Parts: sequence; C-alpha cells; structure tokens
Amino acid sequence: MTKRKVKIGFDLDGVILYNPIRTFRFLSKSLKFIKPIIFKQKKEPFYVPKTRLEKFLWFLLHKSSLWIAPGYYDLKRLTEKNLVEAYLVSGRYGCLSNDFHRWSKIFKNDKVFKKIYYNEKSVQPNIYKQSLIDQLKLDYFIEDNWDIIEKINSKTKTKIIWISNLVDFHIDYPYKFLSLKKAVGFIKQLTSSRP
Repeated sequence: MTKRKVKIGFDLDGVILYNPIRTFRFLSKSLKFIKPIIFKQKKEPFYVPKTRLEKFLWFLLHKSSLWIAPGYYDLKRLTEKNLVEAYLVSGRYGCLSNDFHRWSKIFKNDKVFKKIYYNEKSVQPNIYKQSLIDQLKLDYFIEDNWDIIEKINSKTKTKIIWISNLVDFHIDYPYKFLSLKKAVGFIKQLTSSRP
C-alpha cells in the first residue's frame, strides 16, 4: 500500500521567498491606528493599493522578497519522492502580476508545485487564501503573516503552520517555526509517520 501524499499550500513572500523585512512586521501593528488616516482605509483589515503611486510603492515593497528561502530545495526533494503535493497560494494582488509571473516561471521549471495561484482580483488575502485552502482540501498551509493566521485558523480544518520571526516568536502557537527549512523538516517527519 502506498502512502497518501501530504497536501500542503505555501504562501510566497516570507515563506517560499526569503523576505528580511517580515521581521519588522510588528511596526505595521504599532501603526495600525495611523493606517486609516494615511491610507483612508476603514473597513478592510488588509490594505489594497488603488492609485498608480500606491501600486508602485507596493511593487517596491515586494522587491524585498530577495531570493528563494533555504528549505525550498528540501521541499523539492519531498515532491520528487512523491511524499508531498505542494501548491503555491500567494496573496499578492493583481498589480504585482509581472513580478509574480517572473517568479512562477522559476518554480514551474523546478516542477515543485502542482499548481500556482495568486490573488489576481485583489480580494482580501485572508478570504482569498481560505477559499483556496478549502477548495484544494489541504492538510497544511504555511503562512508568515500572523494577522492572516488569526483570521483563517478557526474557519478551516487545515492546520496552519506559521513561519514566525524573532520579534513575534513569544506568541503561543503549536505549529510555529523560524524558517521554511524548519517547517519543511516538520513536514518531512509527518511523511515518514503517515499511513
């Protein structure tokens, strides 16, 4: 009898792509009372850029996703051994499509992900991700944004793995790792014990 593959979704920025700026995510939380004034945003929890300038700034911000994170090639080995079925589910908005497609060509050549998705219609990222997580019936989803995890964790059966950082690591959470490499190590252990 062959083992069933573990179905896992991966966020892009801060998970598959190393992004040193995510360590400073706590700054955005400390500014949450100023955000509505600066961005004129009131109802939605995640800001969606609308003007040309905002979209350009969003593009620059995402250029901080510098390179493929350590642990990606460990994941590749798990997919090559047919132990894992991996999906890329990025919350990147439609205004970042060119940069997203540049990265997706690299991933398609590596044949790590069964399918690659991004938030082309620029809906709220927590809603977008939860919808795909449930549609794909994932066993696990790996995310680095604690705000997104808080919003979707109780609304799905999928276990959410958090790529945390040194500043937020004090938050009590059962599936928490400091790097993709450590999270993939956890997944590797799961594959060895799975029926």
